[in-house]
Amino acid sequence: MRAALALAALVATLTPAAVRADGPGYVHVVRPGETLASIAQRYYGDARRESVLVSENGLTTQGGAAIVVGLRLAVPQVSYHRVAAGETWAQIATQHYGDPRRASELIAANPQVAGAQPDVDAELLVPYPLRHVARQGETMRRVAQLYYGDQGEASRLMRFNAIRRQRLSRGQVVLVPLSDLVLSDEGRRVIEAATGEPVASGEVRDLQTRIAAELPVLHDHVRRGRYAEAVALGNRLLGAGDLTGNQVVTIHRELATAYVALDRSDLAIDALVSALERQPDLELDSRRTSPTVLRAFTSAREALMERRSAPASDAGAADGGVPAP
Repeated sequence: MRAALALAALVATLTPAAVRADGPGYVHVVRPGETLASIAQRYYGDARRESVLVSENGLTTQGGAAIVVGLRLAVPQVSYHRVAAGETWAQIATQHYGDPRRASELIAANPQVAGAQPDVDAELLVPYPLRHVARQGETMRRVAQLYYGDQGEASRLMRFNAIRRQRLSRGQVVLVPLSDLVLSDEGRRVIEAATGEPVASGEVRDLQTRIAAELPVLHDHVRRGRYAEAVALGNRLLGAGDLTGNQVVTIHRELATAYVALDRSDLAIDALVSALERQPDLELDSRRTSPTVLRAFTSAREALMERRSAPASDAGAADGGVPAP
């Protein structure tokens, strides 16, 4: 036994404190003096998250008890998904959870882009599906209280796991989606230093959430006739980069109205061309949109069609005037 512990201690001195795991999350190698609580504090900024480490690693002890030096602990965390064109909530849920019926959890975790379909280029937070093994006599309400602090969330867990009964069998596995299982700043630094790779922190999602909060301000500027302010804000938002498809379209539509009011129809057409490139089926409400903006919109459609047909004409000229097939 002493020899085994000595070997584990030697491994701990030679192995980085955190290395990349096979799945989402990382592996921490326990060092002398560490406890589950101290490890949870380091990676999550909350010692109470030791219950997550217990469940994820199939342990049976918690409450700050000492653990064996050299033990490898998986440190799970939420992940992020950048929405590609044509992806649906069901497809993303299948990719991350293996079941399209679990899409509701993704939608709930991303209210800033909630809709019939996820917004193209949106960065979604994907709650981590923690694996909880039920104990004798345990119920869904008790599991919900343990991880969410609210027994009322039991129905949420039952839907996610397609379980109809409150009472669980001993050894029954329950997946618990955790949307707040985010690494602390210290946790990210430790992992990045150990792996030499950046850790996803949801910066794009945070940016898109801030942009979403400013879009009503942009609309209000236009509605109240503060066109110069609208142009300044709209271009600042576009300059932030990493916007969702709908955000880009919305900003360009507001800019087009402001440009028309400022007698810059040329810039309005450019803005609407950019909107149409993102959303080819874009339509404007003829009853609520001014005739000047509608004319600019028609010009933008024509300009975009000419732009898309130009490469074919150039190719024909290069082949001695023979039209491209």
